[in-house]
Parts: sequence; structure tokens; C-alpha cells
Amino acid sequence: MELLNAMLHATSPLRSRIRAAITLALCFVLWPASVGAAETELLEYDVKAAYLYKFGLFIEWPSAAFASPASPLNLCVVGEGPIGPILDATAGKQRVNEREVNVRRLKTVGRDAGCHILYIQDSDAQPSGQIVAALRGSWVLTVTDSRAASGAGRGIINFVLKDNRMRFEIDDEAAAQNNLGISSKLLSLALSVKPRQARGGAK
Repeated sequence: MELLNAMLHATSPLRSRIRAAITLALCFVLWPASVGAAETELLEYDVKAAYLYKFGLFIEWPSAAFASPASPLNLCVVGEGPIGPILDATAGKQRVNEREVNVRRLKTVGRDAGCHILYIQDSDAQPSGQIVAALRGSWVLTVTDSRAASGAGRGIINFVLKDNRMRFEIDDEAAAQNNLGISSKLLSLALSVKPRQARGGAK
């Protein structure tokens, strides 16, 4: 407990990342073992909402992804689902690396949508595979759900319900294609990681 308190009260910008890492770990450690179906669904979306904005603490975007150092981090949601209002009430009050979090709900998404993090829900208007393909090579961290996406439709981060715990997989190669860096702390929490390929000139 003393070590945990020391980590939580650590000074420097690292403190927010430590807090976030602990929170993300607790999300899949403290999931109730037995709750009703309705409660499970609500808890699932609460946990996903917490994940979504905290992911931003572990992602390095190119400087060109933001108009200025004071520009907000745009957390977008596309498709139908209950997570939008939850994010409005939680993530919209947070800051990520000193940036305000701007929650945006969209019907469709293109490369010019201005998103930094995009959660893709079920959508009849725009399949997840189409969205992921359209944003490949952009600066967007795409996040999907294993129940709604498969194969080419999976994002850089993909939510997975494993042993009644909300976990996630990471495609670090897809992150590299979108010019994003992912902290080793977040990679260590993933259920699985597809590593990025070595590129010429790397040291």
C-alpha cells in the first residue's frame, strides 16, 4: 500500500500516466464476478469510457496532429450506442497531457473529421472496415469492439471481453502506419500485441 501511495503522489508529468496505468489495470482486475446482464452492460460502457480518454495519456501524436499546444484532444464516437452520453459526462471534464478533451459524436467519419481518438460502434451507415481503411495513414487512434469488428475492421486498439473482464488488444504495426507511438506501459497491459515491423534507418 505504501508503494501504491508513493506512485500515486509521485511528482512530475509521469504522475498522470502512473495514475492512468493503475486505473486501467483496475478496470480489468476489479470487474464484479457476478452481476446481472443489464448491470454488466452498463459497467462495460463505463469501463470503456474510462479507457478511451485515458488511452490518450499513453499515445504520442505527431506535432502536426494539433494546430497548437493549446488545441484540445478530440475524442470522437461514431455509430449507435450508449457510450456517447457517458463520455459527455466523464471524459469531457478531463484533461490529457494538459489538453482539454473535446467529445464529438459523429454519424460518419472521414480523414478530415479532426479526430485524435475514434471509438467505432455498430453502424449501418459506415462499416468499421470502411472507417479503418479510410483512416489508415492518418493520425487517428482507432478503437473498436471485437463483437462489432473483425479482420480488416479492427482498430489499433480492440476491446475484448475475456473471462468476464474488459481487456484490449493492440496492433502496434497499425499504430506505426498511423504515425502514432504507444507507450510500453500501455503495451504491457494489453491482452495481446501485434508488434510493429522494423523499418529501414531505425536505430
